Amino acid sequence: MQHTLTVSPRTLIGKSSIPLKGEGSLPATVYGPKQDALSITVPLHEFEALLRHGGESALITLEGLEKPMQVLVHDLDRDPVTHTPRHADFYAVEKGAKVTVSVSLSFVGESAAVKAGANLVKVMHEIEIESDPTKIPTEIEVDISALAAEGDQIRVSDLKAPPGVEILTSGEEAVALAQAVAEESEEESAGPDMDAIEVEKKGKEETEDDAA
Repeated sequence: MQHTLTVSPRTLIGKSSIPLKGEGSLPATVYGPKQDALSITVPLHEFEALLRHGGESALITLEGLEKPMQVLVHDLDRDPVTHTPRHADFYAVEKGAKVTVSVSLSFVGESAAVKAGANLVKVMHEIEIESDPTKIPTEIEVDISALAAEGDQIRVSDLKAPPGVEILTSGEEAVALAQAVAEESEEESAGPDMDAIEVEKKGKEETEDDAA
């Protein structure tokens, strides 16, 4: 799915661009193999809405410049507390050229092993793919119904990519597994050893007396 953002060239650079955030605008940079670095201003609220619906792998058409430009989010700097975007780097894609991006995994279905009490362990949350920019999927589904018994695994090689999309992550990598719930041993469930604590405390007191 393609998305559109109306942007404008930016003349304020570096620390001078900080006021833009208070105005609801995001400073950003566009660059690519055939595109010199260009500083732009992006409407923050529209960009956040785009991220919610399309994710960071979405193909975006930037309008408002000399000509429309198709880009991907290459790097996104967020505030460590609010997670609000503070700066974005866009990669201008070449027409007809494939790109390498990371795509989120979506876990669907029901696992018989998990319903029976096993833990569902999600080893991966995204994988790397190569695709035509216009065919990048928003996410790739992982059907956990394949986890029928404890110890079962789903590997990258089990995933189905849409036509025209190649998964680059090693097929041997585990994506999810049904893990047996560890049982508490009697020693762990009995609580702390009070005698051991007492011995440790006495030893500490003796050390302090020797020092005195």
